[in-house]
Amino acid sequence: MAKRDYYEVLGVDRGVDDGTLKKAYRKKAMEFHPDRNKDNPEAEAKFKELSEAYDTLKDPEKKAAYDRYGHAAFEQGGMGARGGFGGQQHGDFASAFSDVFDDLFGDFMGGPRGGARSRAQRGSDLRYDMRVTLEEAYSGTQKTVNVPTSVSCGSCSGTGAAGGSEPQTCPSCSGMGKVRAQQGFFTVERTCPTCGGLGQTIKDPCTVCRGAGRVEKERALSVNIPAGVETGTRIRLAGEGEAGLRGGPTGDLYIFVEVQPHPIFERDGINLHCSVPVSMGTAALGGDIEVPTIDGGRSRVKIPQGSQSGRQMRLRGKGMPMLRGQGQGDMMIELAVETPVNLTSRQKELLREFEKLSEDNNPESSSFFKKVKSFWDGVKG
Repeated sequence: MAKRDYYEVLGVDRGVDDGTLKKAYRKKAMEFHPDRNKDNPEAEAKFKELSEAYDTLKDPEKKAAYDRYGHAAFEQGGMGARGGFGGQQHGDFASAFSDVFDDLFGDFMGGPRGGARSRAQRGSDLRYDMRVTLEEAYSGTQKTVNVPTSVSCGSCSGTGAAGGSEPQTCPSCSGMGKVRAQQGFFTVERTCPTCGGLGQTIKDPCTVCRGAGRVEKERALSVNIPAGVETGTRIRLAGEGEAGLRGGPTGDLYIFVEVQPHPIFERDGINLHCSVPVSMGTAALGGDIEVPTIDGGRSRVKIPQGSQSGRQMRLRGKGMPMLRGQGQGDMMIELAVETPVNLTSRQKELLREFEKLSEDNNPESSSFFKKVKSFWDGVKG
């Protein structure tokens, strides 16, 4: 039975590009894969035919020979034999399908496709939780932190090999870091068990780092905390993380900031809130009070006559600075009218007298009890 034209098998034109060719093969290979067509005895033959066609057309030299001589280019004694293609086994669909397998699943097999895996590995990123006061968050500060981490081994310069020797290419995976195994129609890649995926082995490991290329050490780092930081602010220190394995690049250090609660001020973004107690006399008669500000200063606030608990006043520009920006938040003053305690007999006497004389000076109380009386009358009715 004569072989079908390879372009016809794959359903593509002769001027097809590599991307379209692979896409066409992948689609048809998935359609006729024997594992998906167990009840179709012709599926395996069609799958082999597809793989043979793709294995030929994906190779530029084979494709050129096929375009010129057709199937005769690969027959024994044909033009292909003189050109170097004679005797090559076709139908090697496992090899052809592995290209598509790599394209579909390579990212899940732990490494780049089509190239040797580098022996060096990037170091891990590190996290450090730092607590700062609200005053430090307001003005910014500089802190020194001690970070336990891995640093490049000075004895072997990070190579992991002793005496200035160099790591050798792994004989099991030829430096790929991965080995392939045939499973039915699939070619499956696994991490090389000899080198652990590094692609290289060390014959004489460094006695200090035992071949890792890095050692544990505590480092002191100076960290600049900018003004305006909030809880959750993340500061990245590039290259200050864990040293890479066998000379690989260093990871980063991330500082996570936590601003401690303050005994006087409560923060809300760039604004501050401060609850200030005032006496009944000051709230009733009015007056001036001094309140603290986050910068350590004082501000004079005028209390209007008849102020009630919960009244708020704004001090503009007395809040927190914006992180890495221009502008300043405000400070909100909330009055808390304080009821006096531990009264003397004279004070109690004066308050009773004041109470008798102030029946018309409590509008909120009068309004409330009028509503209560109306409510009770309605219930009785």
